[in-house]
Amino acid sequence: MNGQPISGASAGVRGRVRRSGPLAALAGTLLLLVTACGGGAAADGDKNGAPEAKGKGQVENAASQAVVTVAPKDGADSVATSGALKVTAEKGKLTTVTVADSKGTPVEGKISADGTSWEPLRHLAAATKYKVHAVAKDSAGRESAKDTTFTTLVPKNTFIGHYTPEDGSTVGVGMPVSINFTRGITNPEAVEAAIKVTAEPAVRVEGHWFGNDRLDFRPEQYWKPGTKVTVELNLDGVEGRPGVYGKQAKKVSFTIGRSQVSTVDAGAKTMSVVRDGKEIKNIPITAGAPSTTTYNGQMVISEKYKVTRMNGATVGFGGEYDIKDVPHAMRLSTSGTFVHGNYWASADTFGSANVSHGCVGLRDVRGAYDGDMPAAWFYNNSIIGDVVIVKNSKDKQIQPDNGLNGWNMPWSEWIK
Repeated sequence: MNGQPISGASAGVRGRVRRSGPLAALAGTLLLLVTACGGGAAADGDKNGAPEAKGKGQVENAASQAVVTVAPKDGADSVATSGALKVTAEKGKLTTVTVADSKGTPVEGKISADGTSWEPLRHLAAATKYKVHAVAKDSAGRESAKDTTFTTLVPKNTFIGHYTPEDGSTVGVGMPVSINFTRGITNPEAVEAAIKVTAEPAVRVEGHWFGNDRLDFRPEQYWKPGTKVTVELNLDGVEGRPGVYGKQAKKVSFTIGRSQVSTVDAGAKTMSVVRDGKEIKNIPITAGAPSTTTYNGQMVISEKYKVTRMNGATVGFGGEYDIKDVPHAMRLSTSGTFVHGNYWASADTFGSANVSHGCVGLRDVRGAYDGDMPAAWFYNNSIIGDVVIVKNSKDKQIQPDNGLNGWNMPWSEWIK
């Protein structure tokens, strides 16, 4: 033993003497293990000893090749409510696209069959901020995402639809959904697509345009009693005519009550009231005089007035009459056809002569105070939407758009 300290890798164990034999061999083995686990540069690593990314490791750490593009660009404003929003993917397929307004209301859309594009299924609302989140996946399963926001235009000119019947009402089996727009519509397809009418139990409901400012919806036959009808007006943002946008987003519902269909026979001068398939009353009436006959056809009660004024000048009869207290009046047409009480004709007129200016008259008293009068009974037992059919009058059939009377148009014509 020479008593000198050991140098090199074992220099840290000063004061120990060099040994030989089995113990020395064991020490060498331990030193090799320490070096292999945490020592100098590895054969397959870089000069700092870090392992290289090879094979599968390189694929897992690489960026996705899929590229997501959203139009309009992030932060855009005054964006059109139709045709501007589109999401596309290159070198990959879209897996998720969500679009929602600032309240979280989602925009329904659809990814194309090949996965390369997404478009909304309807127009967007005006003056609204939207957030887009889209994800695409490349052929190796790696995902890439895009998040943007944009704001739609603020329209200078707008329109709404005035609708009937009222929300929460109970109406007769003949009641259509009728919407009158405040501006003439030149893009009826877009407007009609923004309105949804559904029934429970389900039945096919179709719309029909009368001119460019009225759209009615009805089933092929009268509604079934008890049906619940829901109307969704998603007009906010729809361009009804160039530069004119809807500003209405509303949901209303109404219920169909019992079935009541009353048939006026102008020849026999009677009215048969049938409820749920059974006649409950047969009332003597007076219809239009030979020179002022009553329209034939199916008519729907659209308004009810216990007492109202009727002035012939408002319906083309000049000064022939002006009655300030017509009792129990129910409107059947826009042009002035009513079924109403009549106190000025003698009692024996009803059932025997037609003397009116085109309306259907029932015996009544002035002031509408006597509930036993035929007109009072019919008024009290009728609701908006009930059907009154006039037949055997020497007049033409009423036009479908004269009142809520689309039932006079064949279904084949209605759905064109």
